[in-house]
Amino acid sequence: MEATTSKRPNRWDEPFGDTMTSEVVDGVLQKAPFCDMNRDSFPAQLQLQDIILNDTRVCNFQEGDIVIREGDYGNSAFLVLDGRVDVSLTSLPESMLGRATPAKRGWLKTIAQHLKNSRTNEFRKSANVLGGSFGARKSKDGTRIFLQNVSQVLDSENVVSITNGQLFGELAAFSRSPRTATVIARGDVQLLEIRWQGLRDIIRFDPVLRNYLDHLYRENSLLVHLRETPFLGELENEELQQIADAAVFSSYGEFDWQNHFRKINQTNLSERITLEPLIRREGDYVNDLVLIRNGFARLSREVGHGHQTLAYLGKGEIYGLKEITDGYRSDKKIPFDFSLRAVGHTETITIPSEVVEKIIIPNLSEQSVERLLNQQWLSNLAVNPPPSDNGSEIETGLIEFLGEFRFINGTQTMLIDLDRCTRCDDCVRACAAAHDNNPRFTREGPKFGNQMVASACMHCSDPVCMIGCPTGAIGRDMTTGNILINDQTCIGCSTCANSCPYDNIKMVEISDRRGNPLVDEDSKLPILKATKCDLCSDQHGGPACVQGCPHDAMIRLNTNDATTLNQWVHR
Repeated sequence: MEATTSKRPNRWDEPFGDTMTSEVVDGVLQKAPFCDMNRDSFPAQLQLQDIILNDTRVCNFQEGDIVIREGDYGNSAFLVLDGRVDVSLTSLPESMLGRATPAKRGWLKTIAQHLKNSRTNEFRKSANVLGGSFGARKSKDGTRIFLQNVSQVLDSENVVSITNGQLFGELAAFSRSPRTATVIARGDVQLLEIRWQGLRDIIRFDPVLRNYLDHLYRENSLLVHLRETPFLGELENEELQQIADAAVFSSYGEFDWQNHFRKINQTNLSERITLEPLIRREGDYVNDLVLIRNGFARLSREVGHGHQTLAYLGKGEIYGLKEITDGYRSDKKIPFDFSLRAVGHTETITIPSEVVEKIIIPNLSEQSVERLLNQQWLSNLAVNPPPSDNGSEIETGLIEFLGEFRFINGTQTMLIDLDRCTRCDDCVRACAAAHDNNPRFTREGPKFGNQMVASACMHCSDPVCMIGCPTGAIGRDMTTGNILINDQTCIGCSTCANSCPYDNIKMVEISDRRGNPLVDEDSKLPILKATKCDLCSDQHGGPACVQGCPHDAMIRLNTNDATTLNQWVHR
């Protein structure tokens, strides 16, 4: 078989934007915080000026242009070079934000796709291997969605202004989470957009940016996050500011936690728990309320010489309110009932007990306090699992299974009911038909009882596969939050596949239309691409695997959705 040669893509073959020149880079390096950095601390192959040249781009906005929208997933941060943007502390109506509907293939194209599917595995065109009450207006930087009558739309009392030299959007970029607020340009604004790979590399070699980001978080983002927390939403701005002034932002565990997970997953459960970073210890007196900002935390208690897992806390859930409220009512010092440990990388906001007693509890109705105290951790998947329609409960063992394998991270986990599955492989064939005869999952995986978690991308809440990608080829879709791979900018480095804790990303050798392997013209080695489930993002009807199952044996679900999980298990 004859091989087809092609040049293997590298990280900076396609810079982030085409607006950067040596002169623009020099101008950026003269601005804070870059001017305060030690350029000698960067390695020769990753100089600061090269990062700015290739991982940033200059963007221009006009009055009312939406820079970022609340709810969108972010992969970059913005530095204000000139002008001002306003952050809305209140959610704007969806009708103002101009959200796009993800494009689907038309029925004719869908039918044509099935008729013209390549007979060659992992076919690629050679060109693709090398690497494509609001208004809208076009500019040289692309089409912008803008707010009409922006001064009337934005409430001046619920706006934070960001001006020259200030950075925003970095938290969503680093945590791979949705934007928490909408940011609008006021007048003509020039911004430097920095993709998160560049931010990561800068922070790795110089502390200036990290210190700057910590300062910005307290100044700008903490108040927004507190406002978004349901049980704090009824407080006045002055009271929220008092909480923000007293709050402490902390992180536990490693950002790239998958390596630690693989290591401790080889140990027994009791030892595994003790290796997880301790956030709060059972029996210690309560000094603060813990709010999970990102990631997951394990709730456990000591039983004999070991530990029993009771629940997993996710983003937005709280720990310590029961003890603080009991102490407030009884005028006694109350210890924690359970221990709290970081599962992977966990970020928290802590509020001192005296602030909770002074500001939060007096401003909550008795019904609100009781509702918060009676909430079951992690959407009810815990201490007292919710009954199903037929009175059944989710087994504690299933909860443990989902937690120990970190399947709690999945927003689109593939569960297969083995009692219904006949192993006909129609699901695999349906997946292959939707992806040019290349299936994107394996009908195998860990089992608990009659449930199996198949080896398919779960589109995680915390997608650590994105951490090391040097080109940003793997990232979140801006509207759906699904994790997708840009085939054109994937350089086949295997970083994402090695980072995925669930081994749900595969590296494949690719071929041309005739079936000839594509090889790198320099090394003569096969060119690899990362592939995984994309949830049939461009297909009608959702995931083809689910649609193709003739026995209703498969579902894609968020494993933290207790109601759906319960209904599925007890059908």
